[in-house]
Amino acid sequence: MADSAFSPVPNHDEGARQGFVLGFKTFLARDLTPGNKRAMEGRVLPNFRRQAGRNPKDRMELRHAMEQDPYHQAWSSLMRVAQEQMWDSIEDSIDRQLPGLMARSVPKKPKGSLRLDPHFVLPRYLEAVDHHGMPGSYHSDTQAGDVRAGAIFERSVNLYHLGGRGTLADVMGRTLVAVVHGEYPDLKPKRVLDMGCTAGQSTVPLAEFFPGARIDAIDAGAPCLRYGHARAEAMGVAIHFSQQNAEKTDFATGAFDLVVSHIMLHETSAKAVPQIFRESARILRKGGVMVHMDVPVRYRDLPLYDQVIRGWQTRYNDEPFWDGVCSADLEKAAKAAGFSEVRCGYVPKSDDPVKSPSRITQTPNQGPDWRFVVTARK
Repeated sequence: MADSAFSPVPNHDEGARQGFVLGFKTFLARDLTPGNKRAMEGRVLPNFRRQAGRNPKDRMELRHAMEQDPYHQAWSSLMRVAQEQMWDSIEDSIDRQLPGLMARSVPKKPKGSLRLDPHFVLPRYLEAVDHHGMPGSYHSDTQAGDVRAGAIFERSVNLYHLGGRGTLADVMGRTLVAVVHGEYPDLKPKRVLDMGCTAGQSTVPLAEFFPGARIDAIDAGAPCLRYGHARAEAMGVAIHFSQQNAEKTDFATGAFDLVVSHIMLHETSAKAVPQIFRESARILRKGGVMVHMDVPVRYRDLPLYDQVIRGWQTRYNDEPFWDGVCSADLEKAAKAAGFSEVRCGYVPKSDDPVKSPSRITQTPNQGPDWRFVVTARK
């Protein structure tokens, strides 16, 4: 589980309940999910061919056919139940500890900073969705000075990813730094921006591996920013958090050497992603680099079956923009934003960016420990 100096700690019963959820989700992923392919090959495709006289032409046709199969229906229901159980098991634990977390959330001598906007307007694509079923999503305040959403998000990360995010849930940040070291070894950033930082787990490695650089981090959710600020301060890390929309920030043109995001793009709309790329270009200096890392799925690289299984997130796990970003031509969008050196592809998980810098490969979707990245130099 994620554990920092500020992290909430479950008691025995809460830990047992969360452990059950982790085991349940692992069982679904390891033992039940493969049954969908057997159902497709043994029943769904033969039935489709008898009725249509051909194979499904795209993922939509196969998805509709799969949704008629009883095995796929049962699997889908269990997947949703496991997701809801995860949030239930975490929320109860956080609510018990929330008064203490809030009491410790304002550091006395901060190294970094926190800047919130009382007039901030959430984009509709964030306000209207409880992303991945998280009640209230990243942005909902339950009281003044709230940190609840940030605490829930941090605790959920390893449960959702089946324990694969590391002790501090910072593997995404380390992996992104490995990409910078591998693809841009000459880059020595003095100022770095993390877009869509949520609780800041992936932001902290930026400070660790770029010592001396000023690290800024933005997000739309005030409770996540409060939590992330308190968490970073408890870890002794100076990060400057501010509440901003990644589509249009208040930073000066050419202010940054490196602009990054970790798994943010699939939480934004199809209209927002190109604007985020344009904003990245605006605030980067000449020679600066952007690296946007997201889910390890590009439908163009996958057979229809895998597209359907991955696309389950869009319709049943409150990820309405998942299909869109997995289908988008992100390389084209980056070039349209003004970048001339653009490279997209897959990279493996890295725990040590210094010893294991990452180079992008075009070999598609090599497993859950891999990520898709869009990199570009201005």
